[in-house]
Amino acid sequence: MKKDTLRYRLLAAQLEMARREDRALVLLLGGQTASYMQPLLNLLNQWLENRRTEVHALEHSSEEARRPALWRYWRRIPARGTTGIFVHGWYGDALFARAERRIGAGAFEDHLERIRDFEAELAAENVVLVKIWLDIDREAQGERLAAMLEDPARAWQLDPSDWQRHLQHPLIESLGASLRETTQADWAPWFCLTGKEPDELMHQVAERLLEAMSRPSVDPEAPWASSQPLPAVGEAPSVRAPGPEQAPTASPDKADYHRRLVEQQARLSRNSREAARRGIPVVLVFEGHDAAGKGGSIHRVTSALEARRYRVHSIAAPSDEERAHPWAWRFWRRLPADGRFALFDRSWYGRVLVERVEGFATPAQWRRAYGEIRHFEQRLLEHGTVLGKFFLSISKDEQLRRFEARARTPHKQHKLTEEDWRNRARWEDYQGAIDDMFTQTHRPHAPWSLIACDDKRQARLEVIEQINALLERRLDGEL
Repeated sequence: MKKDTLRYRLLAAQLEMARREDRALVLLLGGQTASYMQPLLNLLNQWLENRRTEVHALEHSSEEARRPALWRYWRRIPARGTTGIFVHGWYGDALFARAERRIGAGAFEDHLERIRDFEAELAAENVVLVKIWLDIDREAQGERLAAMLEDPARAWQLDPSDWQRHLQHPLIESLGASLRETTQADWAPWFCLTGKEPDELMHQVAERLLEAMSRPSVDPEAPWASSQPLPAVGEAPSVRAPGPEQAPTASPDKADYHRRLVEQQARLSRNSREAARRGIPVVLVFEGHDAAGKGGSIHRVTSALEARRYRVHSIAAPSDEERAHPWAWRFWRRLPADGRFALFDRSWYGRVLVERVEGFATPAQWRRAYGEIRHFEQRLLEHGTVLGKFFLSISKDEQLRRFEARARTPHKQHKLTEEDWRNRARWEDYQGAIDDMFTQTHRPHAPWSLIACDDKRQARLEVIEQINALLERRLDGEL
């Protein structure tokens, strides 16, 4: 295809993709150091509509080091209808760390396995991935670098790291081949390209992009590996078959409750300050029945924390911006920095609860979410996050009493909505979804705590006591 024709068709396809807003496009460029990557980027900026395109050539920052490794990529995933170009991207982190012997062979393979999970999740959300490896043999690379050094107009573009990468050419070639083989997938193919001139490479890249922009959208009902249910690991909680954790306990009187609450809050204050000193991030998830007391429990927790060290995220229906991204995007971008707390008043589990029961997610989407949630939480734990997951449960009769009390109390009436009554009418559907959630996501490293909340005082004390126990296990080196 002629250059001008190809350029016009690529731009037209990008604008049509922007009009439809049915997918996002990610182009990842990797390869050897003198493979014309920079001239290629310049041409891409000329050919594509740059108001719908963002280029990310990321340096490591202290802000990013204080969060899970994939956080810096998740927050930059393009919205539907737009294009993101990543220079080396998530592969560069693994490739160059292995080339420089900062990680071993096993850790390198672990990195690639995480990348496979990440890319499968993106692809299932209609993020189209095009991965280009720009190749050049060692002799040609040496000649190209020498020519740049002798040309005053281009010598300034050279960096000492370019010569280091040239010395590592055989190693990068070998690691690149292994990397591509391990992460090759129908939904995230690799294309290994060579070219003597940037225009030649641009022609090849443009053809791959044109094909990607024009391919059919992913079927939302298409099965994925993470859609397969897994057996329970250990004894998962159940809201339909109460276990020992829901056994009734004596309700503390008002004086005893306040005494114990102050003790537990003081303990939490000490633990949180030590977690901050050590740079330990904490993520606390609160799910539960309507009127079970999530807000009250969260308030008792945050009263013991320094305001500058925590943030409460109340998760409701996604905004237009959030709907334009993969569903997990809005949770990744809310992760706390090391030493900080993030409390989620409802969370990513909405995908397998309200979105499932109310039909906002298709069966394939909410079934797939179980595996995606397990992967997400594993990434948090690998980073050293303390993860607490609390489900606040009440009986159906107690929920009705609280609804009626809210309706009679002027300053609480705003808490009771038509949605609450609608959810109550589907009580058994929600009970089934909750137990399925426990079965699929209750794991030894990320267990659920089922809190019986018919007695508000006892429930609040139990939540804070369990958070303290989690933190102390980590501070004592047991987690």
